[in-house]
Amino acid sequence: MAKNKRLAAARANVDATKAYGLDEAIALVKQGAKAKFDETVEISMNLGIDPRHADQMVRGLLSLPNGTGKTLRVGVFARGPKAEEAKAAGADVVGAEDLAEKVQAGEIEFDRCIATPDMMALVGRLGKILGPRGLMPNPKLGTVTMDVKGAVTAAKSGQVEYRAEKAGIVHAGIGKASFDGAKLAENIRAFVDAVQKARPTGAKGTYIKKVSLSSTMGPGVHLDVAALAAS
Repeated sequence: MAKNKRLAAARANVDATKAYGLDEAIALVKQGAKAKFDETVEISMNLGIDPRHADQMVRGLLSLPNGTGKTLRVGVFARGPKAEEAKAAGADVVGAEDLAEKVQAGEIEFDRCIATPDMMALVGRLGKILGPRGLMPNPKLGTVTMDVKGAVTAAKSGQVEYRAEKAGIVHAGIGKASFDGAKLAENIRAFVDAVQKARPTGAKGTYIKKVSLSSTMGPGVHLDVAALAAS
């Protein structure tokens, strides 16, 4: 009951028909984040695309200027010196066949998966498990690489992955409610800019249709897309 009252009070401060400027939207999101934990600030972007078509897929990795406030658990498929490099860089789980067996048993103890190229024959057999969870390593995203140290460091320093869902919606956590408003604004601009630059060749008409912000337990706040693009 207390949670419902809190959410109702937060919604009362937000005009659902209005598109807010970035600074005002951030202030409303921070004001509405009243949970006992540090809520994640999330961005949701409705894009004018149909991801079912290969030439309209939007996906990428981005290192946010101020990080996300969340530490990702990183799993690395590697052997020998590269496995040692991954451990030294701070990877949480490192292995080869032993790690594959854990994944097959449902023990997925990582939020980002990295693999050296020589491991992809092994990792490929885990596609039905890792794919639906968005964890399949991809060379285009820099998660299939010989630069294991760089990939692990990037993942640990606030890198976010974004991918358009079936309805053409991209969403991601871009910080914490405890973040300074200016830092959240910087992260949001960087994220929107990255998605804008990732516009696929098959996208026609209006690309960014709607953008909204919310905290984990708070109401959504619509952003003025035109003002955001001009800022």
